[in-house]
Amino acid sequence: MEKKKRIVIALGGNALGNTLPEQMKAVKITAKAIVDLMEEGCEVVVAHGNGPQVGMVNNAMIALTHEDDNQPNTPLSVCVAMSQAYIGYDLQNALREELLNRGISDIPVATMITQVRVDPDDPAFQSPSKPIGKFVSAEQAKAMEEKYNYIMKEDAGRGYRRVVASPKPVEIIEIGTIRTMVDSGDLVIACGGGGIPVIRQGNHLKGASAVIDKDFASCLMAKELDADFLIILTAVEQVALNFGTPDEKWLRDVSVEEARQYISEGHFAPGSMLPKVQAAVDFAGSKPGRTALITLLEKSRDAIQGKTGTTFHL
Repeated sequence: MEKKKRIVIALGGNALGNTLPEQMKAVKITAKAIVDLMEEGCEVVVAHGNGPQVGMVNNAMIALTHEDDNQPNTPLSVCVAMSQAYIGYDLQNALREELLNRGISDIPVATMITQVRVDPDDPAFQSPSKPIGKFVSAEQAKAMEEKYNYIMKEDAGRGYRRVVASPKPVEIIEIGTIRTMVDSGDLVIACGGGGIPVIRQGNHLKGASAVIDKDFASCLMAKELDADFLIILTAVEQVALNFGTPDEKWLRDVSVEEARQYISEGHFAPGSMLPKVQAAVDFAGSKPGRTALITLLEKSRDAIQGKTGTTFHL
């Protein structure tokens, strides 16, 4: 019997929606695309972003402090954990339902609340740049800086937002359990939102005020699980050079060497496509036979079959 291809899928925000009702609808569509891959004979592990969701949880926790002066502010790491759990709850139920709808009843689905260790000396902690939460006025921003010790920055004339560090993932704490579950045939959802950022202090894991890029965390998990494919899902079918210009060129098949050259030439936007391409290059370049794909959710089945998407390889 041919060995199943092991795939780590990194779901983007468009696969989850921006509100609770939107998420409930979005995960049903997402589940269909994931189970399509499983019917192609693939073994799938799911990671996902949490951009809108962690901001929503953070805002709710701040509102609680306004209602009750004795309520301490909730650490960002706890907000990430909360978002992992409720996104996982919706995703795993949608996936279980889709599997059962297709007569597949022997694949357990589970969410692993995942901690990801970061380096306290990561340069990202010296220059927080990742905006989270809602826009506020200059007066509100000053009050939040004083009350919560937040770093607030003006964002493109739209108001002020909290900014936090986005350090690189170093170690997935629960990787042994994730590997055991995947090896036993479970469909696992892990590293949600890039993982709960933690710093090791002796035997203690202390939550860090940061968010980890989900594409980098997915890449690390794919390497640790010895996956065959890393699929990074985004809002475009393929990656482009000179995106949005008359010289726009869509990329179909790219070597790691070519991709590194494109990165050095500044072709990819830092806040959107760059980390996806960097993660794809990291995974594809880590071992012969590993392939990374960037494409749309609904095109993931075609991408695995080599019909579309941007493929990265050694």
